[in-house]
Amino acid sequence: MFRVVFLAAALAATSVAHAQSAEQQPPPDQKLVDGFEGKDFAPEGGLYYRDNFEQSAGSYVFQSDVKRTGNGGLKLSIVPKCPPADDGCSERAEIWEKTALRVPYDQGVWYGFSVKFADPVPNGDHRYLIAQWKREIDHGANGDFSPFLAFRMSLGKLFVTVETNYLPPVSTGPENTAASCAPGEVPVWVRPDLNQMRMLVAADSNWKPEDGRLFNSCTTGVTVTKHGNPLPDPKSGWIDFAVFTKPGADGSGHIELFANGQPVITVKGHIGHADKGLGQNQYFKFGPYRAADTTNWTLYYDDFRRSTRCADVLTNGVCPFS
Repeated sequence: MFRVVFLAAALAATSVAHAQSAEQQPPPDQKLVDGFEGKDFAPEGGLYYRDNFEQSAGSYVFQSDVKRTGNGGLKLSIVPKCPPADDGCSERAEIWEKTALRVPYDQGVWYGFSVKFADPVPNGDHRYLIAQWKREIDHGANGDFSPFLAFRMSLGKLFVTVETNYLPPVSTGPENTAASCAPGEVPVWVRPDLNQMRMLVAADSNWKPEDGRLFNSCTTGVTVTKHGNPLPDPKSGWIDFAVFTKPGADGSGHIELFANGQPVITVKGHIGHADKGLGQNQYFKFGPYRAADTTNWTLYYDDFRRSTRCADVLTNGVCPFS
């Protein structure tokens, strides 16, 4: 009963937020920046901490002991909160873009942020996310839509996934066995009953084929160009990400991913969802997010920025386009 009430409240809140968004057209060209230097979110950053049950497992602290640049950084932590009997419960400490500042779903935009994993880095076979990009879900939409781009972690290793609507795979192997895909194909976890599929597009240097056992099919729904630089190890200290996101479920999607100034991957093709009832904007949120767990987990963030201009975000690398 609690879960039903919570979901109803969440849908109502989302509906109100989208109504506000429709009244206030998002200014997508507005540059957003927050170095977390003060005691609250900077007005020019457009960020806030959402208050709901899942977020009650989390906390945020503006502090000066751990930072990448400047005099401060943001500490985000989560503690066990979910009722033991609720298998669908999650725990979060995520920072959101303000609704009125969201970018249209079909427009490309650059995001940047820095993250540092506090010790101990979780190493369980579990669902952990540190950043995600989603499409708005309007009231009445049929389904629970995963992020079209997500930075994830399992077994202490970073990996990145891209989601889109279901496309018949090129091949499918046994369940819980990582697919061996041919050149030009991408490992994918297909969920035809949800009209969704999740593609594995990048991982850190510690990743082993068996770590991707969920991705037991292969697809040509996207092309992934690897630039010779894996994702950094979560234990390596501060990691600065720069990301270009332009969803396109029709095959026009485009993602660029940089880590510490180095190009990691370019993804083009079917990216994002186009189901009935989905909203007109994309949005970004970052912070620790996991399925129910029994331990504490802390991440530090710094140097958030967003702009339609690459040079405003990728400040320590070479932009692939202007």
